[in-house]
Amino acid sequence: MTELILSRLQFAVVSSYHFLFVPLTLGLSVLVAMMETWYVRTGNETYKKMTKFWGKLFLINFAMGVVTGLVQEFLFGMNWSEYSRFVGDIFGAPLAVEALLAFFIESTFLGFWVFGWDKLSKKVHVLSIWLVAIATNISALWILIANSFMQEPVGYVLRNGRAEMTDFLALITNPHVFYQFPHTVLSGFVTGAFFVMGISAYHLLKKNHQEVFRRSFHMAVIFGLISAFGVAGVGHLQAMHLVQAQPMKMAAAEAHWETENPAGLLLFASIDEQNHKNNSGLEIPGLLSFLSYDSFTGEVKGINELQAADIQQYGPGSYIPPVTPLFWSFRIMLAAGMWLVLVPLLGLYFYKTKRLDQKTWFLKVLLWTIPIPYIANTSGWFMAEVGRQPWIVYGLQKAEAGLSTSVSATSVLITFIGFIVIYGVLAVADVYLLLKYIKKGPQEADTKQSPISGVKGASLWT
Repeated sequence: MTELILSRLQFAVVSSYHFLFVPLTLGLSVLVAMMETWYVRTGNETYKKMTKFWGKLFLINFAMGVVTGLVQEFLFGMNWSEYSRFVGDIFGAPLAVEALLAFFIESTFLGFWVFGWDKLSKKVHVLSIWLVAIATNISALWILIANSFMQEPVGYVLRNGRAEMTDFLALITNPHVFYQFPHTVLSGFVTGAFFVMGISAYHLLKKNHQEVFRRSFHMAVIFGLISAFGVAGVGHLQAMHLVQAQPMKMAAAEAHWETENPAGLLLFASIDEQNHKNNSGLEIPGLLSFLSYDSFTGEVKGINELQAADIQQYGPGSYIPPVTPLFWSFRIMLAAGMWLVLVPLLGLYFYKTKRLDQKTWFLKVLLWTIPIPYIANTSGWFMAEVGRQPWIVYGLQKAEAGLSTSVSATSVLITFIGFIVIYGVLAVADVYLLLKYIKKGPQEADTKQSPISGVKGASLWT
């Protein structure tokens, strides 16, 4: 394989692995903050048990997210140095703000929260976890501002073969951010909610700490349901924006080869990418026009017309991303999204009718639904990043032009294998720790015990 393919695969593995931890961090941080807020308001020790139990799982996930995220920074310099040279003045600015502002607040107040039980007042202590949750989500904002420039470049000028920032305000108010940020954060909220619901279901099935996990479930099911509807709404708006900003991405995700008005939506299809057509499929008339314009009439440009326009604008070459994987990743994301709306609707109904404990089949479904938000998140990011190909910065730099010139395929392959091995070991360690403390359940509310008490190696921090 070439340096380009290996480097793309390596970055895909590293970023996908890191992104397994990010959504849960976004959602679980807010849920833990809500639990402690209820404890401070009511004085009910059940909420304190909840806070410490879910807080311990949050800390394990947070640590893994930090470790895996740092590797991406090195890849920009090692494998993608030409990209870094081209766009570093712009891409580096929001990442610097994220590190110096959001991550600094996040890590500092997380330390206060972990070691501040009964050393800080209740109000200051709960404020610490809220600052962690807010900073965590602000951190996502700045990272997505950087990513949004790659998707929809704004506020720049090309000078001496480099993109230079001319308008910082335009960068942070990029229209792409207003759709990508809430979509990502709400997806994280859904992930956190289903993590809590699934583990609560496990303990309710085992008849362990039932009051703790009934309350955990109730809080998570409402949080998850609101967030799931939010994801669906923002996702629709984002798709409408992408039809205008990145029409090739949306056309590829729908395997929409020819321009049509009105345009139908394919539920499934047998795609012939070589001949630019679909051999068979099931189509709903007018639905693609509706998803694009909120109207059952409206012209949706096809891949073939967009390819011809791109050749005319950018020169010879193929500007069509891989259609088949995009088509199915989009449908996997949509199917998962519908499931993630249906399940909390049922869960809330069973809880309100006081039949949740009796529905053992539903509790088992909840347990096995924990991976579904992860599948939806990964499918969504696959569409966002692969759908931009062949561009690394849309309309400005192709992926092949961003590759480091001094990196050999052999060195990339060796490090790629190394990352897979190391990440495999980390995955085993992460799953082991999570399962260990999930099965252990909440401890009695010891006022002198921090959320990491009992974790092997915790004494190194105290």
